[in-house]
Amino acid sequence: MSRSRKPRLPTEPIEASIESLSHDGRGVARIEGKTVFIDGALPGERVLAKLVERHRKYDEASVVEVLQASPQRVEPKCLHAGVCGGCSLQHMEAQAQIDAKQQVLLGNLKHIGKVEPAEVLPPLRGPHWGYRTKARLGAKYVRKKGRMLVGFREKHAPYLAELTRCMVLHPLIGERITELAEMLEGMEARERIPQIEIAVGDNAAALVFRNLDVLSDKDQAHLRAYGERTGLHIYLQPAGPDSVYLLWPETSTLDYGLPDHDLRLQFLPTDFTQVNRDINQSMIELAISMLDPQPTDRVLDLFCGLGNFTLPLARRCAQVVGVEGDVGLVQRARDNAARNGIANAEFHVANLAEDTTIYPWLKQPFDKLLLDPPRSGALEMIPAIAKLGIKRVVYVSCNPASLARDAGLLVTEHGYRLMKAGVMDMFPHTTHVESIALFQKTK
Repeated sequence: MSRSRKPRLPTEPIEASIESLSHDGRGVARIEGKTVFIDGALPGERVLAKLVERHRKYDEASVVEVLQASPQRVEPKCLHAGVCGGCSLQHMEAQAQIDAKQQVLLGNLKHIGKVEPAEVLPPLRGPHWGYRTKARLGAKYVRKKGRMLVGFREKHAPYLAELTRCMVLHPLIGERITELAEMLEGMEARERIPQIEIAVGDNAAALVFRNLDVLSDKDQAHLRAYGERTGLHIYLQPAGPDSVYLLWPETSTLDYGLPDHDLRLQFLPTDFTQVNRDINQSMIELAISMLDPQPTDRVLDLFCGLGNFTLPLARRCAQVVGVEGDVGLVQRARDNAARNGIANAEFHVANLAEDTTIYPWLKQPFDKLLLDPPRSGALEMIPAIAKLGIKRVVYVSCNPASLARDAGLLVTEHGYRLMKAGVMDMFPHTTHVESIALFQKTK
């Protein structure tokens, strides 16, 4: 019995008028009544596009030629912008990018949460190039090409893009893509290193190489020599995240400063930290101003990580309690508190996606709350927050859909009002939306 084949895609480009921008940065058009998502197209444009995938309810295409360009269109700064999946909006002017993300946030709040903020905050903006201090790059030796590839995946494809540099990565790494690939080509285990994790601190930069096999003495010496030559700290990861260990130098610390609060926070290269150092500092200032902590306040910081918000808050209030599910991050938070001479911050380990009513810290009184959950949001914590009767809540979000869902619950079921909301340009040239919102208890 023969298998049914997919219908052949037309080879001739189709003309389309772009109506809007999808959540993943593609132009949205209607062709013969069917929705088509067109990579590389902007709202208001007329384009020729080639179909690349057909589905029952929608089609996918990519731009072949722009017939009528949007005034928001710019020439991408990076040579790899059309192929590399690390960025998807380089062809869109930077202000237009963040304005579009603001509309995504407001649209999600309105349609998912059925709420609207009393005030829309102006977008928080920072540097657009060389900003990214954390990333995970793929690595692959391609035998047919006889060369190593290092970088992000291609757009809408499982293959690694052939990069020579990356203009959004911190220059310590972004300008070394070719050098990194050539260095890995010289290793015996070049086909057994699929990933490089990058972490850049104020004081040093680290590379964590995922090695599927134990490296030979020769390969280890090769990596050490690369570290000595570049000053990059070299780590190996032979198994899961807990297996990471330092290869060179003998000791390594990464840190970043928050000078407005006289703080310096240390972290490990595999720890979660915000990728955009400038926006992080501005975000902390904005969150604190919105929370308005008073010297007598007790503040709760949920999903606190290694103390990014907790420790600055401790400088401003009577006591702050930070809670996080990752044991290692909690230990780093405690160490950072001690290192910075902070005695009014305490930290607890708890899985905030499960029942938290058993924890003693949740039975304490709190005046204010800061939330910075993962993409899944803080759904399980919403009833506990309402029960605490906290008057003011600042919610930092990396997913506008889960923020909108949680906002709807806080407003419609628990007597809060959405006072302010806005976006922050944490990931320029990508479709990632970072946002912040203020809730005030009204009844």
